Amino acid sequence: MRFDEGSLKELFEPVIESLGFEYWGLELLNHGRNLKIRLYIEAEAGVGIDDCVLVSEHISDLLDIEVDFASDYRLEVSSPGMDRILFCENHYIRHVGERVELKLLKMFDGQKNYEGLLKGIEDDCVVIEVKDEEYLFPIEDIKKIRVIPIFE
Repeated sequence: MRFDEGSLKELFEPVIESLGFEYWGLELLNHGRNLKIRLYIEAEAGVGIDDCVLVSEHISDLLDIEVDFASDYRLEVSSPGMDRILFCENHYIRHVGERVELKLLKMFDGQKNYEGLLKGIEDDCVVIEVKDEEYLFPIEDIKKIRVIPIFE
């Protein structure tokens, strides 16, 4: 099986859900000849270390059977944490009203990085309020959006 983020999501999501967790997202990180698969899971009651170990064991077994990696890989299973990456439109909607940092694939108005209040989704764009000004960024132009935790 060839793999990319989409095919791995299709492979992982049913297993993760069968274990009682929500598939949150994944990152494929190349480190020279080694690949790191960083998999995020979520649960209403929270995610602990034992949960990560359980999911890791199941996903590792699945990878050994289903995917032929050309290089070594390392699997990390984690909670998305408070500074979570938002991977899809559903995540953007769930986190409306929170402060986020946004990284673009290409420059917009002289910069690639923005920080502001996530206002929502409009016409396949993420709406971010930065210093009382609203910006609409096409979802396809976004490299990463991460929630900025607020500690009070």
